[in-house]
Amino acid sequence: MSTAPADTLTQLRDLTRAFAAERDWQQFHTPKNLAMALSVEVAELAEHFQWLPTGAPEELDERKREGIRHELADVLLYLVQLADRTDVDLRAAALEKLALNAEKYPVAQVRGDARKYDEY
Repeated sequence: MSTAPADTLTQLRDLTRAFAAERDWQQFHTPKNLAMALSVEVAELAEHFQWLPTGAPEELDERKREGIRHELADVLLYLVQLADRTDVDLRAAALEKLALNAEKYPVAQVRGDARKYDEY
């Protein structure tokens, strides 16, 4: 008998819910606070790339890689919590956005072109 793999975003949601509940932090996890925390974590992620020529793997030592890994995790966890608090199915929203972007940026028209859709 084969079982479908667990939805990892749902698992992360459940783990972040439990983590916050154990600490009685749900009261602080308003959509506004989570959005602000998310933006702070994105800025902390960007700091690891600041002043590097490109941020390519060969420019990153182990300390930077670890910092990037931890900040990416923080970004993901806050994003999952924000989606949870705003009743957004993050996976479905991402798939919807990919489909919209595919319409907005048809391959034949934009391949190899970095301009925004309203610039071509």
